[in-house]
Formats: sequence, structure tokens, C-alpha cells
Amino acid sequence: MPRPFLAALLCVVLFALTLPGAPSYAQESATADALEEEVVDTQQTVSVEGGVRDDQIEARLRNILEASGWYSDIDVQVDDGIVFLDGTTDSAKRQDWVRDLAAKTDGVVAVVNRIRVNQRVSFTIAPAMTELRHLRDQAVAAAPSVVVAVLILPLAFFLSSVVARIAGWALQNRIQTPFLRDITVRLVALPVFLVGLYIVLQVAGLTQLAFSLIGGAGIVGIVIGFAFRDIAENFLASLLLSLRQPFRRGDFVDVAGYKGVVHSMNTRSTVLVSPEGNHIQIPNALVFKSTIENYTASAARRESFDVGIGYDAAISEAQDVILGVLTGHEAVSNDPEPMVLAEGLGDSTVNIKVYYWFDGARFSPLKLRSALIRRVKRELMEAGISMPDPAREIIFPEGIPLPLGAGVSAGKPQRIAPPPHDIVPEPEVSHAEDDLSNEVEALEDQMAAEVEGDKENDLLNG
Repeated sequence: MPRPFLAALLCVVLFALTLPGAPSYAQESATADALEEEVVDTQQTVSVEGGVRDDQIEARLRNILEASGWYSDIDVQVDDGIVFLDGTTDSAKRQDWVRDLAAKTDGVVAVVNRIRVNQRVSFTIAPAMTELRHLRDQAVAAAPSVVVAVLILPLAFFLSSVVARIAGWALQNRIQTPFLRDITVRLVALPVFLVGLYIVLQVAGLTQLAFSLIGGAGIVGIVIGFAFRDIAENFLASLLLSLRQPFRRGDFVDVAGYKGVVHSMNTRSTVLVSPEGNHIQIPNALVFKSTIENYTASAARRESFDVGIGYDAAISEAQDVILGVLTGHEAVSNDPEPMVLAEGLGDSTVNIKVYYWFDGARFSPLKLRSALIRRVKRELMEAGISMPDPAREIIFPEGIPLPLGAGVSAGKPQRIAPPPHDIVPEPEVSHAEDDLSNEVEALEDQMAAEVEGDKENDLLNG
């Protein structure tokens, strides 16, 4: 088989082995320690007719490598345009350099690089000194940027502080809540400082780095947001509650099934003082999502209680008696007027519902309800209106029919009237209800106690 054809076939095989889709075993064999050679295709057009002779290529390459002095035990052989390089050198860059040199030589169609790298280990501080000099040059080059940063950043911080003070003064009468005013002031002053920071980064040529840090901070913020979701939710809820202001300090409220006087609110929870004197901390997120019933927001409150009268009593008469008690009491409001309505027929009583209004800021709902029930019971008993208890008493309005017996004549059943009720005397005023004032005033000690830090953290101040 002619030698030019063999050379062309070898070039095709070598080119196929260098393709990206070449089998992995070819790459592994090329880097194996046993072969220690690198085959490179020059991608030059293979001439069919003879051009530069192999001995000329070999002599030219050998003279160049010997003149460089970078290689030892150098051996150059050229066979039909394929260059075989053998020898040793002390640098991978010089190994690549001789390969590229042979590939660019006229008449070379492929290069088989079998030059080995023998790295010499020597104790020297020259690389360290080179790096130190490089760091010194970088520091000198960055000195103007550092000076600009030292001047601009404090200036930006000072300007943002001035803007914050001006915004705080302007919003002092517009936003009453200190928490909301502080957040608004910071949002107004923050862009001033960010502009100064952007100028510093732009002068220093770190704009891309700043964007990368912001992107990384955003990812970290998302991770932290999931980890501390409850804390963030409570903080946002406190902000919204400060905007809406559904209650104030000292209001008596019902939140999420808890009743009490509002003590304070911080960025995490709202604190109530229960009528028993206990401090109840409710997360702000739960407060914001729950139904809030504020008993103090409107002074007028309506309460009710039930009264059961016997079937032998007239409902209208009982209504008049109860209504007289309500209108005659100094704590019951006549606007709106109280109502006494028949609600239903029970097993042994007629049930009457009593509605009345009063000033919740002045009077205790518990004490007033007790006083009214006591007076209604007294007036009904004095009017002869029965209030039977199904567990103890049964009323027979027409008497009890008795069978015929001794001393009883035949005919119509005899009616035996029920014995009269003993009326227990009720005083006009009970000692337990001497003072009908609101019992919230008794919680002054619990309201004065500090919960979760200083009072400066209370978002309800102001």
C-alpha cells in the first residue's frame, strides 16, 4: 500500500479520535502513563505531490528546540509529514509550545507529542514575592476608590440622617403611631444612602459584584423567610394593626376567644390582662386574622338575662313589673329603651327575655346584671307572680282533684288552692352591689406591670 495513502488514513483516524464524540477509552489511553504522548492534527491540507522533505522538517525543528535550551534528550523524527517528538522539559507550557510549533511548520500533517514534563521542586520565595508585589500594585491602583468610598459613604449616611429628621418632623402630626412613623421615616431615608453606596461601587468597578450580592441576599432572604415565617408574619400583622388601630391601650376586648384589657402590643404579640389578673400574650398574626370585639370602642352596651314565670301568671303583668324595675334603675339607659319580651314556653315556665342598655365605660356589666336580677325577683315575688322551679314545685291553677272518700261529696272535684308563697324580704340595695363601677379599675397593678421589655417597645404608645 503506498505511503501517502497510509499517511492520509492515519490523519483521518487521528482526527476522528479528537472529535468530541470520540470514545472515552481513546482519551484515557492518550493520558496513560505508559504512552505519555499527545497526537495533534494540524488541520492542514495534505498535499498529494511531494513538497517539503521530511529531513528538512526534522532538521528545522531540531535546530529550533536546541536553540531554545528548554528541552533535554530531545529527539525529532519525521515520517511522511508526521512529526514524533521525544524528550523532557520542566514546564507544561513548554510542552504545549513545542507541539504548536511543530503543528505550524510547513509540510507537517500531524504531531505526536511524547515530551514528558519533569517539574523541579525548589525552595524559593520568588513566587510569594511576586504575589506580594502584585497585591501592592492592586492596592495602589485601588487607593483612589478607597478614598472616594471613605468620603462618599459618611456623606451619604449624614444626608440620610438629615432626610430622616426632616421626614420625622413633617410626619409628626400626620402619623400618630410612633411605630408607623419610624418605619415611614426609614423608608424615606434609605434611598439616599443606597444612592451613595451605588456611587461607591460604580467608582470601584464593583457594580456586577453588588448585583451578585443583592441576588445572593435575595436568595438568603427567601430561605430566612421560610425559616422565620411566623416572626415575619407577626411583624407584618403588627404593622397592619398599627395602621387599622382596632383597639387602644385600656380597651376591653374579646380576641380569638380571650377577653381582657389591652395592655400593650409589640412586633410579636398583643398582651391582654384578663379579668382574673393574668397576662395573655396572643400572636399578632392570630389577632389580625381573628374577629375583634371591642367593648370600649362604644360606651353604650346591651346585656340581657332570662326570667321564667309560672303559667298561672299574666305575661303582660310580669312585663310591666320588670320594665318598671329597669326604668327605675339609675344605671340602665332609657335611650335605647329596655325591652321585656316573651321568648318561649318552657316545660313549667313561660320564658321572658330582658334586654337593657347601659354605659359600659362607667358600670360593671357583672354587677349591674346581678343587681337587676335581684330587684326583678323581689318585685315579681311581691306582685304575687310565681317563678316555679320544675325540680321542686308544680303549680295546679285549678286545684288538685281528689277521689271520693271520707268527708268528700260526690260531684265536681274540689279545688284546693296552692299554699301562698313565703316572700323572702329583699333589701333595696345589696352590699355586694354598693359600687357598680367597672371592675377594670381593679386591674391597675397588672396594667402597670411591664411585659416583654421596656415600655418603649409598646406600639400602642402615643
